[in-house]
Amino acid sequence: MFSWSKREGKKDPELFQNVSEGLKRLYRTKLFPLEDTYHFHDFHSPALEDADFDNKPMVLLVGQYSTGKTTFIRHLMEQDFPGMRIGPEPTTDSFIAVMHGEQEGVIPGNALVVDPKKPFRKLNAFGNAFLNRFMCAQLNNPVLESISIIDTPGILSGEKQRISRGYDFAAVLEWFAERVDRIILLFDAHKLDISDEFSEVIKALKNHEDKMRVVLNKADQISTQQLMRVYGALMWSLGKIINTPEVVRVYIGSFWAQPLLIADNRKLFEAEEQDLFHDIQSLPRNATLRKLNDLIKRARLAKVHAYIISALKKEMPSVFGKDSKKKELINSLGAIYEKIQKEHNISPGDFPNLKKMQELLAVQDFTKFPAIKPKLLESVEDMLGTDIAKLMTLVRKEEAAMPSQSVKGGAFEGTMNGPFGHGYGEGAGEGIDELEWIVGRDKPSYDEIFYTLSPINGKISGATAKKEMVKSKLPNTVLGKVWTLADVDKDGYLDDEEFALANHLIKVKLEGHELPAKLPTHLVPPSKRQEQN
Repeated sequence: MFSWSKREGKKDPELFQNVSEGLKRLYRTKLFPLEDTYHFHDFHSPALEDADFDNKPMVLLVGQYSTGKTTFIRHLMEQDFPGMRIGPEPTTDSFIAVMHGEQEGVIPGNALVVDPKKPFRKLNAFGNAFLNRFMCAQLNNPVLESISIIDTPGILSGEKQRISRGYDFAAVLEWFAERVDRIILLFDAHKLDISDEFSEVIKALKNHEDKMRVVLNKADQISTQQLMRVYGALMWSLGKIINTPEVVRVYIGSFWAQPLLIADNRKLFEAEEQDLFHDIQSLPRNATLRKLNDLIKRARLAKVHAYIISALKKEMPSVFGKDSKKKELINSLGAIYEKIQKEHNISPGDFPNLKKMQELLAVQDFTKFPAIKPKLLESVEDMLGTDIAKLMTLVRKEEAAMPSQSVKGGAFEGTMNGPFGHGYGEGAGEGIDELEWIVGRDKPSYDEIFYTLSPINGKISGATAKKEMVKSKLPNTVLGKVWTLADVDKDGYLDDEEFALANHLIKVKLEGHELPAKLPTHLVPPSKRQEQN
């Protein structure tokens, strides 16, 4: 195991056996005291526990009813899970944490939030109305050995639906958004209307856009022309709600194990599914870095919060006029933000939402706020400036020492190997399982060109080959790679087979495929195969 040490005053160095242990101790000893002193947990987020640092990466699925959230989970795992209900009407009315367990079964919400090994204890604050709609489905599935998946109730429209939930739906999703590694928003290609509640939910996920991915599901049910229009409409709708300069990544497909209704876009769907699978499979490998990043974001917010609270305390009168002064300070909170920005050189993006902060301050007793305590802030500054940098070094060492982590099993295995692997038999892979050399099919036409180039002793020089190859209009960087792959015997010349191979590779690139890093065995010219063995 790796370790790193740090000194605090005259204390002996503290040893951390791994990154997770280091994060836990830094939070407990340096960040938590600042949060606790300035009532951070009443305003922003509950205190973190050990399980928050130890848990597996989590994927949160969000979407309107009947967009295929539960079916998507079943598709990934290729297995039903306890509590699963699928239907065209709103069927999933609960938050279901689908997690790994040796014994298959369901753990109710009230029991789940008292389990110290699960990262859900702080959900207790949302009360029984929520806990009665929360459960954990445990099952022994290889996909769940690497990740956990959170299924959510279908989002509905109308004020009545929001009230009938009995708990703050958007606040619960925001709680999960802070702790998960990936947020997947699902849309049905047939109904793109973003309801009031869905719009509210997406806004609640603000500041987590880096975790967000969008899936346009059931895309096989509409024609190519309709799909183009639907995709454009979705991007336009999302652009109005997600106010970021970057365009959110949208994956298009039909994420279930049923025949495609309209198979015109099969290749597109396969490529999109593969991209999404790669994104999900990378989560275990990046989980530690994500937790480190989230702790840094939390520390920056905690620092700003401390400045705000201490500034409000400083302005409060000691005896008379406390209530009127409190109202005045809340109304002028924007000006206080600007003053703190200038005084401490803090970016405006680090400050909490002004309107939300004003609402939360309205129910607080300003007289109980503490004044500024430099030592607490210095401790967090030390954590951000020194300790985090050392932890980053340890992250790299742990990554190098561990085997490549990836989600395995379920649908992730379906396209890994064999003829149904993504891209199998396409591009440079064409002819991989054929007995005859695939380039030989077009060799007669390539030979006609070859012999017009006046070969000497059956070969043409690089300069001669270049004049012909540049006619493809491909950049020199690509043609240079083609030459390297085609010059199999590395003699600086091309014979008729190597010239045919070069033209085949150019054709592969012009058709939109990538060139291989190394020449595949099935593309080696027959006369050169003996030389390579």
